[in-house]
Amino acid sequence: MNTKLSRESLLAVSHGRDSNPARSLSLASEAYTGPEWLKVEREQIFQKSWQYLCHEEKLREPGSYVTSCVQGQSIVATRDRKGILRAFYNVCKHRGHELLTGEGKLRKIVCPYHAWTYDLDGSFREASQSEFIENFNPQNFSLTPIQLEVFCHLVFVNLDPNARPLLEQSGGLHDEIMGYAPDLSKLTFGHRLTYTIKANWKSVADNFLECYHCPIAHKDFCTLVEMDTYKVKTHGIYSSHMAKAGRSGNKAYGVGGATVTDHAVWFLWPNITLMRYPGRGNFMVWRFIPVSPGETFEEFDFFFETAPPTEGEMEAIDFIDSVLQPEDIGLVESVQRGMQTPAFNQGRYMIDPEGSGRSEHAVHHFHGLLLEAYKEAC
Repeated sequence: MNTKLSRESLLAVSHGRDSNPARSLSLASEAYTGPEWLKVEREQIFQKSWQYLCHEEKLREPGSYVTSCVQGQSIVATRDRKGILRAFYNVCKHRGHELLTGEGKLRKIVCPYHAWTYDLDGSFREASQSEFIENFNPQNFSLTPIQLEVFCHLVFVNLDPNARPLLEQSGGLHDEIMGYAPDLSKLTFGHRLTYTIKANWKSVADNFLECYHCPIAHKDFCTLVEMDTYKVKTHGIYSSHMAKAGRSGNKAYGVGGATVTDHAVWFLWPNITLMRYPGRGNFMVWRFIPVSPGETFEEFDFFFETAPPTEGEMEAIDFIDSVLQPEDIGLVESVQRGMQTPAFNQGRYMIDPEGSGRSEHAVHHFHGLLLEAYKEAC
């Protein structure tokens, strides 16, 4: 049964909302602290949106598979013997046991509980003693499919059978990404960082969506890019955050001989960031995964021209891990503590009419998408 929101609750968290961010109040703190909001988000947002699974390289070979979890829903993606990519709920049709864990390669799917067996296309294959069962129709026991789409050489899944394709929903995002990262299909997985943060996932997203805080909190980062070139644009279900690489005095990490000279970043609704930083050919996928109203799990994947990463690339990873992330984590955890006090409920969006990185109009855009999803629960 779907979680319902009252109209009064929705009006309270959206009090003072205006389509013009320069006139608007921000989302109220209750949406960041109340458990009912996360329940609604799981149902109306995460189980209806396109969620990143992996780079297509992990599923290139027939028989390859990758498992994941979308807000409590276990899923598996496979490439069958005909080379077709498919995704299913990772659940046996006998007693509901999870079928697979991790990732790898196999010829058939065998449940570890009672050895019910499925082909890689999800069709039921065999079960011991099923021949003795009356009215047993194998077609009724195929795995339940879910939507899968390869977008910019990245594999996404969507639990909503009626969801429109990501390519259609996202407008010009595909062409933007491939314009900045034409080598994305050739890049390979190089490293992963993970974090557990004591803050609501929306606080983490809010922080990412503006660089108003950067000159104060990220002084080294501000030498990596030219802040006077930083521009933010919003488009439907995504926003783009673009800047040129720093011209001099870089204190973040070495970018000598870089073939990539742009800081190109996209936020894809609801919780995915796609990035290409100055340096050698690279791409990053960063996800903000809600655990509870006050806790977020972050997963940060790096892709490079070769694996393992070079010394310079490890320097960049170390800068993110030991400098940039601790700075941001400290910020959002402090925000979460502040939102639980009676001293704060709503704030204002600080806007630059020129759309620079120091403007918070992308946060306003993100909150608008949230409110549209909340309306579906009323």
